[in-house]
Amino acid sequence: MKAKNAKGVLRFEDIPNIGPAMAADFAMLGIKKPVDLKGQDPLTLYQKLCKKTGTRQDRCVLDTFMAAVDFMGGAPSRPWWHYTASRKKKYPDV
Repeated sequence: MKAKNAKGVLRFEDIPNIGPAMAADFAMLGIKKPVDLKGQDPLTLYQKLCKKTGTRQDRCVLDTFMAAVDFMGGAPSRPWWHYTASRKKKYPDV
């Protein structure tokens, strides 16, 4: 069951849109606790993940990072694809 708000998050998988693979990505990036996502820059996280894995990640990963960071910052739960349009505007080169 996913958390209704950031206060209810105990582990990464409690965050809407986040499953085991994305939780592993956060661990690879050195983010140890979900609360550590608050205030992060999703584009920086995405770029670091691309560098660490040696491959360009799908852009939906950036959308999902945007959703997770927003949620942990107090925004309501939204599906990752809600962020696609704003990602295209904010980061047109990604």
